[in-house]
Amino acid sequence: MFLWGLLARQIRRWQVYNSTVSELAELDDRSLADINVSRSEIRALAREAALRAA
Repeated sequence: MFLWGLLARQIRRWQVYNSTVSELAELDDRSLADINVSRSEIRALAREAALRAA
């Protein structure tokens, strides 16, 4: 059971990472600037979001 829980958590983190990157990448530069995010920060922010989603 422990292994399945760990696997499920990793899958959920991967889903959160992918959806965060996709959603932020769709925004134009002005919208990103409004939320104080640059394009180079998108992946780092997605990693943080994925780690918190567990």
